[in-house]
Amino acid sequence: MHNRKLGRKADHRKALFRNLATDMIVYEKIETTEKKALEMRTVVDELVTLAKRGDLHARRQALAFVHDVPVGKTGKTAVQKLFEEIGPRYADRKGGYTRVVKTTVRRGDAAPMAYIEFVK
Repeated sequence: MHNRKLGRKADHRKALFRNLATDMIVYEKIETTEKKALEMRTVVDELVTLAKRGDLHARRQALAFVHDVPVGKTGKTAVQKLFEEIGPRYADRKGGYTRVVKTTVRRGDAAPMAYIEFVK
């Protein structure tokens, strides 16, 4: 499978996806460029699949990738939210947990923008 490089080195690209995946778990909907959103789909879908498994090894794998930041005023962290809310929400779904919706172009550089969000 051919992955997009997005004009970044491998370590910078991995950090970008870690940050975007963490924001996606915390906010459940983020706006980014269309190409980043299309690549983020695979990353977030893999994390939701780990959350559906729910065992300790899957939680450790998710902790190795996602930044464990607090989520709002609930006292939960991003990984707790992933495993306690998002994973069970898609327990009966085989895949396709995210949706990419194209929006407008960014004013500064005319980059095509899109929302990536969890399906309901």
